[in-house]
Amino acid sequence: MTNDALNKEEFFGHPKALFILFFTEMWERFSFYGMKALLIFYLTKYHLFSDSSGNLLIGSYAALVYAVPVLGGFIADKYLGFRKAIVFGGIMLVLGHIGMAYEGNAATQSITGEITRDETALQIFYFSLSLIIVGVGFLKANISSLVGELYEKGDKRRDSGFTLFYMGINLGSFMATLICVWLGEKYGWSYGFGAAGVGMFFGLLTFISGRKLLMGKGESNNPSFLANKSFGLKNEWLIYIGSVLSTLLFWQMVQNHDAVSWALKIAGGISFIYIVYYAATQLDGKARHQLIALTILIVFTIVFWALFEQAYTSMNLFADRILDRTIFGYEVSAGQFLSFNALFIILLAPVFAWIWPKLGKYNPNTAVKFAFALAFVGLGFGALVMGINLSGAGKVAAIWLILAYFLHTCGELSLSPVGLSAVTKLSPAKIVGFMMGVWFLATASSEFIASILANIASVDTSNGTAPDLNLAKQSYLVLFEYLFYTGLGFGLLLLVLSPVIKKLMHGVDKELNN
Repeated sequence: MTNDALNKEEFFGHPKALFILFFTEMWERFSFYGMKALLIFYLTKYHLFSDSSGNLLIGSYAALVYAVPVLGGFIADKYLGFRKAIVFGGIMLVLGHIGMAYEGNAATQSITGEITRDETALQIFYFSLSLIIVGVGFLKANISSLVGELYEKGDKRRDSGFTLFYMGINLGSFMATLICVWLGEKYGWSYGFGAAGVGMFFGLLTFISGRKLLMGKGESNNPSFLANKSFGLKNEWLIYIGSVLSTLLFWQMVQNHDAVSWALKIAGGISFIYIVYYAATQLDGKARHQLIALTILIVFTIVFWALFEQAYTSMNLFADRILDRTIFGYEVSAGQFLSFNALFIILLAPVFAWIWPKLGKYNPNTAVKFAFALAFVGLGFGALVMGINLSGAGKVAAIWLILAYFLHTCGELSLSPVGLSAVTKLSPAKIVGFMMGVWFLATASSEFIASILANIASVDTSNGTAPDLNLAKQSYLVLFEYLFYTGLGFGLLLLVLSPVIKKLMHGVDKELNN
């Protein structure tokens, strides 16, 4: 069968290759979210990290995970092509998850409070994180780009194809937070992390087995460069070797929160200066206004994701320590509550996709939707505040955390789907790639900020257990009240600014809302 014939094969009205990418991404996200859901518990319960140390480590890791795809996307665009980048990223991810499955010895605490940790196991853990960082860097952005290549320009199936693809993401997340957390907490951390690794292996196997359906798609734009030799090796292999060696840098950075902080500050500062320079010297009128509007929106997304990403730190620990996790007679693991976000996305995404166009002329502009998102995420923390205040001397009812995830998901669906589209529509043609990088850099910054915010509720622990329930509840109450007012405050501010931003967008907003 010819390549053209393979590319024309369809399944449920879409290229068969879409479903190869669907299952590849489903398993990749299964591995990613399954591991991430366990991280804070693994650090605080097994290695006896303090809340603040665990939060900062996760913040550094998550920041790098969202920053490195900018580099991985650049290398794929210019040299490797999407297909080879995805295979390489998948291999790195499998190796990283294999390393995560090594537990070593649990930390111990003496009578005097001195903690002894298995440093060898921790170094293997840190290096495994660096492998995952590089793996996600090569896979995350590029597999989405490959989905886009399956459809010709103007193909009306493109949006529904991406919708199916993102359903795979959330299906993977939903399964992971149920299965990996259950295995990790019931049978041992190595089982939970190992299950995540098995999931990634299935994803890599799926992608490689479906290779023939992708022929002609995602190939290198510069095959001659890859085939040429430098220092006696093909340039393609030099890229792989250099990428593997970069894990040594990330191995050290993930352990050094200050280094990550400075890297984000420097990258953010340079990006902002370049945007101002470009707007002032290379643009005028409509294009300049649109770039200013996009920059303002990106700044507000940092606030949103910094609040939303409490899910994997403070909210996860809150579920473990403060929540009455018994539902219909069954005790739910703390990390399994994360599955509600994915479940609500699966249930609500079609509703949001249907309701915006139905509003017609009353369909809110992009800035207003972003303001709604900030308000929703703030109200989610308001639900937790109310739950704590109504709990008396006992634990907080699980319904309040479920409600918080429902409201946070409403916020995510008000902001995330239109956000990337806004980048492509509002960016000047010559710097679309750069502005997409700025979008990911902003997300990386929000991950780091989220870990700092989570430390407001840091609780002193002894042998991995929380102290007095009421003292712990007060710590979380302080944090959640702060995040409640922050979400509502920034939402109100953006709502006030929305008419100005709408004007700066010069009609692009209508395209985004259609």
